[in-house]
Amino acid sequence: SYFGDKSSCVENPNTLNLTSSSSVRGLNSTCVGKTPLSSSRSICRSHTPLMGYSVTSSSAVSAHTVASVIVAVVEGRGLARGEVGMASIDLKNPEMILSQFADNTTYAKVITKLKILTPLEIIMSNTACDAGNTTKLFSLITEHFKNVTFTTVQRKYFNETKGLEYIEQLCASEFSTIFMEVQSKYYCLAAAAALLKYVEFIQNSVYAPKSLKVRFQGSEKTAMIDSSSAQNLELVINNRDSRNGHTLLGVLNYTKTPGGSRRLRSNILEPLVDAETINMRLDCVQELLQDEELFFGLQAVISKFLDTEQLLSVLVQIPKQDTVKTAESKITNLIYLKHTLELVEPLKAALRSCNTQLLKAYYNSLEDTRFGIILEKITTVINDDTKYTKGCLSMRTQKCYAVKPNINEFLDIARRTYTEIVDDIAGMITQLAEKYNLPMKTSFSSARGFFIQMNADCSTLPNGQLPPEFTKITKMKNTYSFTSADLIKMNERCQESLREIYHMTYLIVCKLLNEIYEHIHCLYKLSDIVSMLDMLLSFAHACTLSDYVRPEFTDTLAIKQGWHPILEKIAVEKPVSNNTYLTEGNNFIIITGPNMSGKSTYLKQIALCQIMAQIGSYVPAEYCSFRIAEQIFTRIGMDDDIETNASTFMKEMKEITYIIQNANDKSLIIIDELGRGTSAEEGIGICYAACEYLLNLKAFTLFATHFLELCHIDALYPNVENYHFEVQHVRSSAGNKEKITYTYTLSKGYTEEKNYGLKAAEVSSLPSSVILDAKEITNHIAKQILHRQKSTPEMMQQRAVYHLAMRLVQTARNSRLDPDSLRIYLKGLKKKYEASCPAPGKNDEQQ
Repeated sequence: SYFGDKSSCVENPNTLNLTSSSSVRGLNSTCVGKTPLSSSRSICRSHTPLMGYSVTSSSAVSAHTVASVIVAVVEGRGLARGEVGMASIDLKNPEMILSQFADNTTYAKVITKLKILTPLEIIMSNTACDAGNTTKLFSLITEHFKNVTFTTVQRKYFNETKGLEYIEQLCASEFSTIFMEVQSKYYCLAAAAALLKYVEFIQNSVYAPKSLKVRFQGSEKTAMIDSSSAQNLELVINNRDSRNGHTLLGVLNYTKTPGGSRRLRSNILEPLVDAETINMRLDCVQELLQDEELFFGLQAVISKFLDTEQLLSVLVQIPKQDTVKTAESKITNLIYLKHTLELVEPLKAALRSCNTQLLKAYYNSLEDTRFGIILEKITTVINDDTKYTKGCLSMRTQKCYAVKPNINEFLDIARRTYTEIVDDIAGMITQLAEKYNLPMKTSFSSARGFFIQMNADCSTLPNGQLPPEFTKITKMKNTYSFTSADLIKMNERCQESLREIYHMTYLIVCKLLNEIYEHIHCLYKLSDIVSMLDMLLSFAHACTLSDYVRPEFTDTLAIKQGWHPILEKIAVEKPVSNNTYLTEGNNFIIITGPNMSGKSTYLKQIALCQIMAQIGSYVPAEYCSFRIAEQIFTRIGMDDDIETNASTFMKEMKEITYIIQNANDKSLIIIDELGRGTSAEEGIGICYAACEYLLNLKAFTLFATHFLELCHIDALYPNVENYHFEVQHVRSSAGNKEKITYTYTLSKGYTEEKNYGLKAAEVSSLPSSVILDAKEITNHIAKQILHRQKSTPEMMQQRAVYHLAMRLVQTARNSRLDPDSLRIYLKGLKKKYEASCPAPGKNDEQQ
């Protein structure tokens, strides 16, 4: 099975046979490789050798964090440029995901989808990187994924007709509706053709007919969070330390299975946009929180499941060559399959008394008779007491004696021989211990086989050394590990006997698998159920550790006393809580306050709460309602980032350009510290222009700034509200120095903490005359600006009318008040409107 160091294979032309046997070819993994059958074209980047995971590994539960996704990407040409097709397959999960969508010139959707997939390898057509004619998509992908192996194949292998043929041949019957979805989506079919042929090439194995789960995933069913926003918010990776669990994933991840962890990660990066589906999840979390027996019963069963997706992946692949390794892998995975199927009944029992719609649906799905059929077929061949165990020797024993006796006479003989050899090894080591009067015992490792281990101080040994017949001696503290020539020979006999056992067992297992292949697709359903239940249990677990509340979905973003979920895990004390309120009529909030007052933390908090709500989790607040966001954009500055330069400014411009190009009325937009990379005049101008553009949208926008001039934009736009973070001034006991105390409390209006720079200058060693001059100039400029932006009575009247109209529309949409209560509420609105309107006859000064 070829999935090791790619370069070693490329160096041997007989291994790859680039000119004939392989329809799709790999690239040399040195710095400059050649595209298949086109020696004159070189690509422009280096490649990382494929290392680590092997599908034929004897372990079906290897670390799920290792990248294992291969993605094929193809773009339309000519008038179809911008139409992108993608196909991806996880080598640990027999599911192929197809996508096709129109993207703009930033290719934000493509990059975001690839970031979520975290690919091991990306495949593109060689025409995308023709010398002197490299496509923009190719350039962007290679720029964003510098540490990912990149391979080009000839364009002819991106064949939509062949792609549809492959899908018809390999797609499991349960998922056959995919044909209707994709038969006219030529680009994702073309990507599927190249991908499947390439996977066959690198894996040296093919998928069994009718064994793959194939689904189409457009970009309209989930919210889009671009990779920059995901990084800013620390959704899955901590910016300071990638190994640190202080992320949203770390806060919510109490999953017990690799599949549950993967599902949680993908949901965080792509939250749902369908309120009905989200509420079904929330119903489940609520029931799990209210029913302790259900919660602990489900958790106990779920924690026993292995990586069902990876198990499926190995089971449905047919190796082109039979080796000892593939034989051992198939036997191991049949034992894992038996273990998994034996958990179906306990899982059903745990779900039997559930009440919510989704949990009931899962219970009904588990009543599928195929689970019982497969298990019955397995138990006719496999011993009842064969089970998944931890420990390499225990598992080896399980594999040796997996098949029942009297099914194959030669297998029974081989197993007796193996048992005798193992007994002889134990007897020999006992004799050696008696001969030398040393506390020797038999040990085993997958790398060394059987060896001798002994706990003893070197002073107790003759001359401080082991007898000369022992070799390969290693010592750790007072533990010696060693072997002997006779033991090495017996290990070789043991391995030879094992090979015979595995070969004969493998033939029986393959025959059994052929009988159960037609029923195996119920495991896709089981895999989905287990990973989803695991994620929902994780949400419920997180709620038990913090005072989270169930979110509602309306046309308003309202959070009462919400706090930052990641900060709560880090801080010694619970973070300060704050309110948030945005509606269609007040959809733009400007936030001011000095450095370190809490602006950035608050902004991140809003986005994290929005994401938590849209994945079906409870939220850190006393009460919360959300409007579903189709995109979440963040441009987060750093309060302690004092130095600014041209590159910082260009990064800012790219981020704000991306937001402006992609935002719509259903977006949640969070912008912090825009314009700090340039002069104050230019920064104010850029911020003002960006605000005016975004104000034309109905997007919910939170805009934090140090440019206090922006606060006066509310005079022109009635949907703008000003908020600030309060600080307190405390004089030192000497009375000559003032200290700022941060309250981290959000209040209405803009900050009175003006001229942060002047305050910094006052505590510095600048001459007092310079500081006085600076204050006078600043006050003069501020008066001029204030005079230009002063509200007129007409503006105030329009603002009051606008707010009243918006409140009335909201009431008409959402009110659940009875007639009397509604009448009282409307009278209150009328009074508020009258109080907001300027009284006639007063001049501007009186206003």
